[in-house]
Amino acid sequence: MNVMERMQTEIDRHPVVLFMKGTPQFPMCGFSSRTVQALKAAGAKELHTVNVLEDPEVRANLPRLSNWPTFPQLFINGELIGGCDITMELLESGELARIFSETQGP
Repeated sequence: MNVMERMQTEIDRHPVVLFMKGTPQFPMCGFSSRTVQALKAAGAKELHTVNVLEDPEVRANLPRLSNWPTFPQLFINGELIGGCDITMELLESGELARIFSETQGP
């Protein structure tokens, strides 16, 4: 399986996927850290993360797959939501919590 197929499989297999620098426990950049905190605050129950620092192929090719140049990248139900700024805006508007309540149930 090539790297593009591997990334698409991750996106298809998990309802919430965050491609980030580091891990939720040990984020390696401020944007990744803020995004994880926003997801937790919005009630994300099942958060699957991919550490792009551990896989240079993913780090190099995900921007081609998603047409999004920076990390982190959040996907919900197979759709690119965006990066840190968009995630924070969705959290502040209440939209992120609504998305999780609809996709994950109570």
